[in-house]
Amino acid sequence: MRLSSRLPDDLTMSPFFAELEKRKKSVSDYIDMTVSSPIKVGLPIDLESAIENSKHEFGVWVPDAAGKANSRDAVANYYRSRGGNFSPEDIILTASTSEAYSVLFKTFCDPGDCILTPLPGYPLLDTLAELEHLECYPYFLKQVGKRFVIDTDTLLSAPDNAKILLLVSPHNPTGHCVNELEWNEAIAFCEERDMVLVVDEVFGDYAFDELVRRSWLFERASSAKCPIVWLNGLSKTVGSPQLKLGWMAIHSPEGEFEKLHEALEFVEDAYLSVSSPAQALGIPLLQGSAEYAGIVQERLETNLQSLRKCFAESRECPKVYGGWYATIHLGDDDEELTLRLMSEAHVLVQPGFFFDFEEDGWVVISLLQKPEFFAEGIARIKAFVENA
Repeated sequence: MRLSSRLPDDLTMSPFFAELEKRKKSVSDYIDMTVSSPIKVGLPIDLESAIENSKHEFGVWVPDAAGKANSRDAVANYYRSRGGNFSPEDIILTASTSEAYSVLFKTFCDPGDCILTPLPGYPLLDTLAELEHLECYPYFLKQVGKRFVIDTDTLLSAPDNAKILLLVSPHNPTGHCVNELEWNEAIAFCEERDMVLVVDEVFGDYAFDELVRRSWLFERASSAKCPIVWLNGLSKTVGSPQLKLGWMAIHSPEGEFEKLHEALEFVEDAYLSVSSPAQALGIPLLQGSAEYAGIVQERLETNLQSLRKCFAESRECPKVYGGWYATIHLGDDDEELTLRLMSEAHVLVQPGFFFDFEEDGWVVISLLQKPEFFAEGIARIKAFVENA
């Protein structure tokens, strides 16, 4: 049997993760500092009232490539309540952010083209690109003092077949948020290179610094001469990854609205993968998204305070501007650190190599865990470092 060349040559678990799974099974009381689902840590949204208010539409099927009009209107209202200025016509619904990437890759790229992606960064982006016969070409986030910033100079080496520049803000895993200077440089780069700017802002509702702004509020967001596509969904806005509803919010350069939307909807129309129940549930859930985000924000800030009690803001534990994750530099070998933290401290973290950190010794933790478990997990990590 021959498999597609889209797939990796080896689909088996790596020796490191096999060993980590083995050690997890031998420890019954470990604290999971990698948890990424609100459902698993006592932060589910109330679905009962949403179901009651929308179940009459579950059996209705409207084959609209962009998604049902009233659901797109709910997404536009989500942005409007936060100062944004998107119309329902600017919104295209998808079954997930991952599907949105797939649609964008099919729309703007040919096999062999490149996507510019941040390093460190989330490894799923490489997989999604590979499945479309695309390459990821890196630009870098670098440390400046106690924070990460985009090294925009590293964009200049991008190959001629780069078609999409991907920004992630808030960034997973560093907690970096794009500032206006970085934004303007990204816009200028895409305009000059005739590229599409894609902004993954699934953690956009969660920020820890008053200076952080959503990128669609920046001055050059509405006047850019390149297409811009913002990605988001119910997974983080209302903590409901199981509902599988995401969206693209699109800025079309002057005179290109029709061409751009026709192309995206052509790809969407081939699948029509967003279910009627998901589209219907999105309406009441997004109406309550600000309240839900406030609950999650309180959890994140509580855990961030616990982190700072043990690890002061520093180059080894950089400032987190937004999102659900934090990074800590603990030593020289993040594989060994991760395995030893599980076996000796009974704490599960993610190793930095998983996110392609240039420097060894980084671990990544989630700020989503229940506060009592998070505080204990951080204390165990601190004790481990001091006793190492």
